[in-house]
Amino acid sequence: MRILLVEDDTSLQSGISFKLNKECHDVICADTVNNAVKLLENSNFDLAILDISLPDGNGLDICHHIRRNFPSIYVLFLTAKDTETDIVMGYDIGADDYLTKPFSVSVLVGKVNALERRLSGKEISITGELTLDMAKQTAIVRGDSVALTRNELRLLNVFLLNTEQILTKEQLLQALWDIDGDFVDENTLAVNIRRLREKVEIDPSHPILIETVRGVGYKLNV
Repeated sequence: MRILLVEDDTSLQSGISFKLNKECHDVICADTVNNAVKLLENSNFDLAILDISLPDGNGLDICHHIRRNFPSIYVLFLTAKDTETDIVMGYDIGADDYLTKPFSVSVLVGKVNALERRLSGKEISITGELTLDMAKQTAIVRGDSVALTRNELRLLNVFLLNTEQILTKEQLLQALWDIDGDFVDENTLAVNIRRLREKVEIDPSHPILIETVRGVGYKLNV
């Protein structure tokens, strides 16, 4: 996968690009908004990993440019800003995903690899008992094929890209209400979570895979 990495911290930039290159991704780096825009105009990218705070602006400016001119590029923000308002603002201007500093580079690599499998339509093994087939929109649960609704598929995608991370209700609502403009409220989210659990959990009344984090959201345990 061809990746634009925009990060002005040289040590972090080097560490991320080294790890992603080892995973056979093609990483091109920039450290300013101006350099990133020039690269976008002259190369094709599948994914943009953007720091928000940059010397000549911020990653939000780059995201705006991408959404106007290259809507198919997947956008992931790296930032020290981790308040709920900052996260929602990032999604509102077109981000697909968000990772707050400090973070594990291995977690980032896992996200990128999961995204590549998702975009290629391959089967994705989430745990030893659960596999997601993107092309057929089904889950293989302990050897049995289970059909997923559109919202269940979206939820499972988001959980897959954020394994072992707590996802707020706002993040999950954004995932369900983005492509077709369908309105989804918190009650509808809870219903979709319950139905997904009924399809993937051994005991839906005592979920192990999709954990509720009281007062915050949910987490997919691997």
